[in-house]
Amino acid sequence: ISLWPWQHSHGLVYRTITRTGCNLMSTENNFDAVIIGAGFAGMYALHKIRGLGFKVKAYERASDVGGTWFWNRYPGARCDVNSLEYSYQFSDELQQEWSWSERYSSQPEILSYAKHVSERFDLRKDIQFETKVTQLEYDENAEVWHGQTDRGEEFTSRIMIMATGCLSKSNTPQFEGLNQFEGQLLHTAQWPHTEVDFAGKDVGVIGTGSSAIQLIPIVADQAKTLTVFQRTANFSIPAHNSDMDKKHEAQVKANYKEFRAQNSLQRSAIGMVPNPVSALEVSDEEREQTYEERWSVGGLPFAATFNDLGIDRRANSTAVDFVHRKIKDIVKDEQTADTLCPDTVLGCKRLCVDSNYYETFNRSNVFLVDIKQNPIKNITHNGLVTADKEFKFDSLILATGFDAMTGALADISITGREKQTLASHWSEGPQNYLGLMVSGFPNMFTITGPGSPSVLSNMIVAIEQHVNFITNLLDFMKQTQRKTVETSEKAETEWVQQVNAIAAQTLYTSGCNSWYLGANIPGKPRIFMPHIGFPTYVEKCNEVAAQDYRGFKFS
Repeated sequence: ISLWPWQHSHGLVYRTITRTGCNLMSTENNFDAVIIGAGFAGMYALHKIRGLGFKVKAYERASDVGGTWFWNRYPGARCDVNSLEYSYQFSDELQQEWSWSERYSSQPEILSYAKHVSERFDLRKDIQFETKVTQLEYDENAEVWHGQTDRGEEFTSRIMIMATGCLSKSNTPQFEGLNQFEGQLLHTAQWPHTEVDFAGKDVGVIGTGSSAIQLIPIVADQAKTLTVFQRTANFSIPAHNSDMDKKHEAQVKANYKEFRAQNSLQRSAIGMVPNPVSALEVSDEEREQTYEERWSVGGLPFAATFNDLGIDRRANSTAVDFVHRKIKDIVKDEQTADTLCPDTVLGCKRLCVDSNYYETFNRSNVFLVDIKQNPIKNITHNGLVTADKEFKFDSLILATGFDAMTGALADISITGREKQTLASHWSEGPQNYLGLMVSGFPNMFTITGPGSPSVLSNMIVAIEQHVNFITNLLDFMKQTQRKTVETSEKAETEWVQQVNAIAAQTLYTSGCNSWYLGANIPGKPRIFMPHIGFPTYVEKCNEVAAQDYRGFKFS
């Protein structure tokens, strides 16, 4: 029923009738490719795969496009990558016509951009919203995937594109009594679509990760009192956000191609040119001046102040000392300042970017509770209890992050060859090749999944690179009349070893426990998930493609 385009051109006809119970499945639900997710990954995948002439459909659980930027609407939510970089580059017309209002774009503006893209490229007609795919099972005889949705619908597809996102499965710790709380209970990753008013309220925030660091200054400005419960202090660098410099924007747009090309050569595909000097090879005065210069610029480039901050503990400690001094200069209360100083290496967790985060703790209505010293025992009907005190709140905000990288995939029951489930295949941690394919799961691709640069890079740049690789591979299959592709166990094993060997040379794995390792989710296997280094990853992908997709098996 659903024919591959090259089968038409060769006069070959394959007719498949799928029977479920006593009802024949509608031919309308048979596809060449199905995409799960309509965030930035899903939208670009839809655009590119549609260009191959495939019959394609995307399923999205939200009511609109945007992915992470649809759900994360908490006050202060914004991107930590410069707006001129955190955007698509596949269409120069799109790049030229869209103008950003700020250096770091806010969630509403990013969501408006996503909607603009969906309309400009007429993507909505192939997206089914408010639909969650709950089950996927591979039919080895028919060589198709069978899918089910939470609406009771069924579909088949030759190709599955998992654009489920790296930070799309929220994490809610199993606090005792959480369901008993009678006040306003909120989660940063599931924020209401209407404005939340904290005026005159006593508010509690659990968590001090990136979302909390953006949220806390704004809630503090509204609330009667704000109590922040911190388990682990995080490093945060001032954003120094501002209105977009229109002169700078015009300069970038005049040379956008070169601008993008230069950024793609950086480790994270972000325009933060690293200082090629060791922190240990300069004088104390020069080191301090260099840190001051980077601090005044602000944002993620601080991590590239010296070339050995990510690999040498002694070098890293100079950055830690500098940021500790900054925190203590800003925060007036000595004990609060000490509590806000992280006891990990800088950068082993994602560096945060803020607007007046540390300054907020100088307010008389803001309080900090160290739950590493006094853990939360339980939630009550009107607050929570720690080891030594009871607190009462009108509103309680869970800024507890995500089941990152694998959580959204694990939310779907996925069964491949020989009835093997993805859950069992990944029982000891995610195994795949290039972060793109899993052995035993033919024609199923993951975009920016574990094993790829993803969260350690500019996500949209990583997305476009992945989708381009996938569509080039599909075009290769079209030209060579191949029906299925999958990776081998050998290629998969070697790739995971390579990803972890690279990580072992850095402070990512030895500096702290982070969600890069899955450490924030009880029972989740500890394995470093992202590939470090965007340019080297792209080089490897290009090498694989040039060798007729070495490591992939075709039929």
